[in-house]
Amino acid sequence: MHKNKKISTVDIFEKIKINRGPIGQYQKEGHGYFAFPKLEGEIAPRMKFRGKEVLTWSLNNYIGLANHPEVRKADAEATAEYGLAYPMGARMMSGQTNKHEELENKLAEFVGKKDAFLLNFGYQGMVSIIDSLVDRNDVIVYDSEAHACILDGLRLHFGKRYVFPHNNMEKFEIELQRASKLAAKNNGGVLVVTEGVFGMAGDLGNLKAITDFKDKYSFRLLVDDAHGFGTMGAKGSGTPEYFDVEDKVDLHFATFAKAMAGIGAFVAGDENIIDYLRYNMRSQTFAKSLPMAMVIGAIKRLELLKTRPELRENLWSVANALQDGLRKAGIDIGNTQSPVTPVMMNGTLPEATNLVLDLRENYSIFCSIVVYPVVPKGCMLLRLIPTANHSLDDVKETIKAFVECKKKLDAGKYKAEKITSI
Repeated sequence: MHKNKKISTVDIFEKIKINRGPIGQYQKEGHGYFAFPKLEGEIAPRMKFRGKEVLTWSLNNYIGLANHPEVRKADAEATAEYGLAYPMGARMMSGQTNKHEELENKLAEFVGKKDAFLLNFGYQGMVSIIDSLVDRNDVIVYDSEAHACILDGLRLHFGKRYVFPHNNMEKFEIELQRASKLAAKNNGGVLVVTEGVFGMAGDLGNLKAITDFKDKYSFRLLVDDAHGFGTMGAKGSGTPEYFDVEDKVDLHFATFAKAMAGIGAFVAGDENIIDYLRYNMRSQTFAKSLPMAMVIGAIKRLELLKTRPELRENLWSVANALQDGLRKAGIDIGNTQSPVTPVMMNGTLPEATNLVLDLRENYSIFCSIVVYPVVPKGCMLLRLIPTANHSLDDVKETIKAFVECKKKLDAGKYKAEKITSI
């Protein structure tokens, strides 16, 4: 009898030791400073970083609700009454409450839809929406700059998908035609996915032009409005309101992690499709219900979002001052049409990290930096997120710092062969 010979395979863990990933390869140099930094203290424009006060532009606390006294009170009282466990179980089984339904009804009304479904998290919510909506006969058309959660949802799709260059409506129609022909052949449908506000560059999805194509083509439109909800539109309900196309956007998705300064998300649309998602979204069917304290806290946040327009007005005053000032100073901020303010510069990865190091250590300014593979090689993007709590003095201080750092970058003062270890 022959002994079984052990089959030789690659050890997955050994492979990972060699290939750490496009960002993880810099873990040793960047961890704790450029990646996974620790901001401490009350959520505010000025916080502590490594024991030093910094002016921070990295928090998505758009209208300042994170530490609003009414929000803190609602959170504390709800936590004291219910704890963070109730209700136990998934909503379909044992996690349903009147408060969950109340929040859904108020969200639906606010964004001009018939119904809404409350989700535990934004990222997994978007992944699961796409997975639930389409089958192998359906075709998806999506923007090339779509968020990672959309891309991960697409990876679960067994059918065909077509991508169009960012906001290029001529190419969008070409891909829509291809999708429509294939879907008709397969006896399937077409789903178009885009964003309301693109979170890196701050520009808007061309929802008006996309929805106009509904006169020529048959498709359904899903909009990820994570950065638009609470910031865009006359009443702050989002980018569909801003473009006056609420009735043409079939599914309006947004998270609570931005303007609502909380945890959770929702998707809103007609009752029939929302009921379908309630019974078919695996990320919700097999996950514990959102804790009651978070639901009650979200109700309070939504109330303030609706009834305190001055918070959004403050946000836009700061955002406009910041963006106008940077443009006048010759700083490239792209085509942002939202509070998201991307400062775009050219340079190597070591130059990018040295610039950030200078900003944090010598100017006490903290913002997020984005490099390849999120942006092309040779480019760097420093993303500033203004909030209603920032002041015009904060804006002046920041513009001055960026002007000085841009001069240093252009003069080659940040050049280096490798990333500086902190």
